[in-house]
Formats: sequence, C-alpha cells, structure tokens
Amino acid sequence: MIDINLIRENADLVKENIKKKFQDEKLPLVDEIKEMDERYNKFASKGVRDLKGYNKAIEKEGGFGILPQIVIIVDELADLMM
Repeated sequence: MIDINLIRENADLVKENIKKKFQDEKLPLVDEIKEMDERYNKFASKGVRDLKGYNKAIEKEGGFGILPQIVIIVDELADLMM
C-alpha cells in the first residue's frame, strides 16, 4: 500500500520520476501515427479519401511521390497496450 502523505510531501519528485520515465521510453507506434497524419494531410490536399485515390492522382501528375502501403505487425498486443 502507498502512503498518500508520503506522496504529498514528495510530489515534485514523483512527478519528475514519471516525466523522466516517459521521456526515456519511446511510446509505441508514435512514428507510425505521425506518418499517418502526414498521409491524411496529403490525401486532403489532393481531395481523395484513400491511398489508391492518392496514388492515381499522383500518377496523373507524373508519378513522382507515389506512397507505398504500410503494414504493421504486432506480435504481442498486450505489451503494446501496457
């Protein structure tokens, strides 16, 4: 059991430890989330709703910048959720 008074007395230390833990560890799928956000912005700029539509629009403009599909394989979903 955790003594609440101990935490209240050392609240700044507890906050720093939690903050440091999350800075040291890379949260799962952060890069993938950023990539998907960038892709959705590209889709919106071309007025399309999906990857196929985007790639067709790019092909009409000359074909430079076609995006590949992204496949993410999660081996241990429980580890990802913790």
